[in-house]
Amino acid sequence: MTSAPRAPQHAGPEVQRRVLTVLVLSQALGGAGMAAGITVGALLAQDLLGSTGLAGLPVALFTAGAALGALLVGRVSERWGRRPGLALGHATAALGSVGVIVAAWARTVPLLLLALFVYGAGSVTGLLARYAGTDLAPPEKRGRATGTVLLATTLGAVAGPALVGPTGTLAVSLGLPRLTGPFLLAAVAYAAAASVVALWLRPDPLLLARALRRDAPRPEKDGQRVRRVAPGVVTGAAVMISGQLVMIAVMTMTPVHLTDHGHSTQTAGIVIGLHVGAMFLPSTLTGLAVDRIGSLPVAASSGGVLLAAGLIAALAPPTGTVGTVLLAAALVLLGVGWNLALVSGTALVAEAAPAEARASTQGLVDVGMSLAGATGGMVSGLVVAGGSYPLLAVCGGVLALAVIPLTARAARPRHTAPRPTSG
Repeated sequence: MTSAPRAPQHAGPEVQRRVLTVLVLSQALGGAGMAAGITVGALLAQDLLGSTGLAGLPVALFTAGAALGALLVGRVSERWGRRPGLALGHATAALGSVGVIVAAWARTVPLLLLALFVYGAGSVTGLLARYAGTDLAPPEKRGRATGTVLLATTLGAVAGPALVGPTGTLAVSLGLPRLTGPFLLAAVAYAAAASVVALWLRPDPLLLARALRRDAPRPEKDGQRVRRVAPGVVTGAAVMISGQLVMIAVMTMTPVHLTDHGHSTQTAGIVIGLHVGAMFLPSTLTGLAVDRIGSLPVAASSGGVLLAAGLIAALAPPTGTVGTVLLAAALVLLGVGWNLALVSGTALVAEAAPAEARASTQGLVDVGMSLAGATGGMVSGLVVAGGSYPLLAVCGGVLALAVIPLTARAARPRHTAPRPTSG
């Protein structure tokens, strides 16, 4: 008797292309929805709560909601596949967007806070989708797969803030507060993204990858494999968490800083639009760099870029055209630094996560990112109220440098004594 032929470890390129096509379409839609909370969330809180010190509360809430959302979407995906997990997440974000609109119209603060939490729980799906792009990708192309999915978010993410003015006009024509305009766009965009995933993400990439892996050769025992890959998960998670904390803290207070110094809401929207574009537009190049030179060097570079962003933001004059240009440049660098951290950290986690618990492990990593974002969003308002925006920017940039010794340590070769074998 001869043994049955082993299944390949990776699906054919045509299947991966189909998966990436569906993810690209849903990400373009979801990106427009995600930008709503980034652009006007803090301004809504400042309007309803009447306090700059609490302006970071919305970001803290929807990033705290994102922590729960990342956990739930990860668990649903682990059990039933990426398709139901991602579709549920997008639908939840649409529901939260509607809740924000109703709360702002009724000027009900408790409902606004609850709706922002629900919005955040769903909006995290846009980031979790990057893992779906790596499920069927061969190891040498995981960086580019991650970059492709994130790049697709650019279209909607840049268009969303740029449409603050037109969507605000639409909201007023409907009898709603002007600041709810971006959330009208978010409700429609997220509902469409949920439909795209539910209808067309077939075959499910995680379930197919699991089926292919079931018959793939396993050269190591489970215990040995888990011990070997655990450091990669920890390092990747730490890099992404650091980048998320710094990016959210500085980005959250930038619209408030601009409007407090006489700039229009539309100007704040354009600056944030450039920032969000920089968060995702370099993804393909970052993914290529990860595949060519490795995740750790790219992760280390994120610290230097984020430091530069913080210093430029701190030194930019608060008024005038020169100040606006410098602040926009700082926010672009802030987005690029975050992108370097996210793509490199994702590749590290995708490589190291144990196959039998891939989606849940990835979900837990993004829980950490969400909690870091919640912390950054909440602390940012307090730092600016008690100190200044430049102080916040400098502290964030210095904090980002922690990834350099972290990645240097991870890059050191590990010398372990050979384990005796029995038998």
